[in-house]
Order: sequence, then structure tokens, then C-alpha cells
Amino acid sequence: MRHLSFTTMAAVAVLVSAAAVVSAKQAWPPVIETSGLWSAYDSTLSKAKYIDLTHTIRPDMPIWRGFGNITFSPAINKDTGQAFAYATDGFVANAYKLTTDQMGTQLDAPAHFNAHYAATDEMPPTFALRKLCVIDVSAQAKKNSSYALTVEDVLGWEAENGRVPRGSVVFVRSDWSRTWPHVDTDVFPQVSLDAVQFLHLQRGILFHGHEPLDTDMTPNFDAEAWILGHGYAQAEGVTNLHLLPPKGCLLSTGFPKFKGGAGNYVRYVAVCPENWPHGVSPGQVPEAPMQYFEEALVWNAQKGYRSRS
Repeated sequence: MRHLSFTTMAAVAVLVSAAAVVSAKQAWPPVIETSGLWSAYDSTLSKAKYIDLTHTIRPDMPIWRGFGNITFSPAINKDTGQAFAYATDGFVANAYKLTTDQMGTQLDAPAHFNAHYAATDEMPPTFALRKLCVIDVSAQAKKNSSYALTVEDVLGWEAENGRVPRGSVVFVRSDWSRTWPHVDTDVFPQVSLDAVQFLHLQRGILFHGHEPLDTDMTPNFDAEAWILGHGYAQAEGVTNLHLLPPKGCLLSTGFPKFKGGAGNYVRYVAVCPENWPHGVSPGQVPEAPMQYFEEALVWNAQKGYRSRS
């Protein structure tokens, strides 16, 4: 049997040691630094102001003219044929007839216009939290109800606030939503094709959003078709943008995962600095348990949904 040289033995020892290190690194669960994000929450997010940017879904809400009306009803027990009730079942539930996934505050998946790009269930979870920029064109929209965001508007925002960060979300404030639900869904502030191309191709944003239920009023939906046709997402029907600063907030995005969905009902929440005058911080409102109401929640047949009055 041949003896290994000292050099060979040393090399084997190095390989064994390296393998041990690799094995240790691949151990499960991995050893990771856990204090960073929790510390960030304790020092910043727990004191931040949270602002809801989402319309409540209800059957009398505005909807694009091409879609049918939506309806709510009490959920029915299939065995008895009766609506579930607190008195007989200990709980209630609702049934929803939703004629479209393009309704209210939403996040359009690219599959809405292009079958080869992601549906709602295929969108990455990294959409959950991003930097938020708010470009205000409400003054222009007040003078011209069909005003369209321009590249010059974006550059004007940058002159005051710095370059739009790569990977951020850009919301366009027009104040169209401030009269919701009494809004004009046929004539509304727009976002131009040039502006969305600039934001995506020159600034590398994640997605943009606007208050109306459509991006533009062109016959072929030029801006929306370009966005979705090239694999980008967009937000529609956002609200309360007048409560936000132009920069400095984060955007939290939460949405369900409908298989093969073309759009999604979304809850957008802005997370703003603690010294911002709008919004609420954790602990300022009842959370666990949540608020108790003296007036019970009951089915209101006239309104078509459960309400407290």
C-alpha cells in the first residue's frame, strides 16, 4: 500500500474541512441573523403611520361599463337551504357574485392583456413592500378632467424630490377618487404612454398606480396595453393619495391568489414616517381584540350587504 505524501494528506485535510463547512452551511434550519428586521420594526415600523389607500368593495360601487353588476347575499347552508345565522349556526357567512376581477382597488396582472405573462397567482411575493413615490397632478386635473401624466411631470417631481428609485412604486394623484362613489368612469385623469414607458424603461419602477379605473381614454387603451403587454403590472382604483407626502413612505400590497386571475382585489396600505400628520400607528386603534360595536352587524336587504344601520 502506497503511503500518501505530506502534501497529499494536507490537501485531503483541506477538502474534508471545506466539506464540513459546506455541510454546516447547509444545515437546516440555517443559522441566520434574526435581530435586524425585528429591530427595524421596533425602531421604525411600530411607530409609523399607516394609511389605507383602498376602496371598500360593495355592490353599489362604480364599475367599468363593460362588466355586469356585482351582488352580495347571505351564504346558504346547502343541507337546509337556509342562510347561516348566529342563532341557529353560531356564525354567519356571505356569498359574493363577482362579475369580474377588474373591480375597485385592484392590481392588474400582465395576463389581463397578454396570455404569456404572469397571472395573479404567478406574481412574486416581493411585491409586498416597496418604496412609494406620489406624483401630484391634481391641479392639472382640476383644470382638465382628462389630463394625462407626462414625462415632464415626472421630471418636475424629480427636480424637487430626487430621482425616482429603481424598484419603487409610483402612484399618480389626481383627486379623482375624492368624490367616490360619485365619479365619472367615462372621462377621467389619465397616464400617458410616454410617461409609463419612461417610468419603466428609464427609471425601472416595479409598477405605477392611478385613481381612476382605467389608465387612459385612447380607443385601444394605448398605455395600459403597453404596460400589461410587456409583462408589467399596474394598480387602479387607489384612493387617499391626498393624505400622502410625495416621498418617504412605503407601500404594503396584499392580494388573494386566484388561480389564473387577470386582476386582483387589493388592500394597499401606505406606511409613513411617525411624524406624518395622517394615519394611525400600531396600538392607537383596537387590534387584538378589535373594536366592539354596540350596534350589531345585520343583513340589510335594501342595501344588499351587511351593515350596522
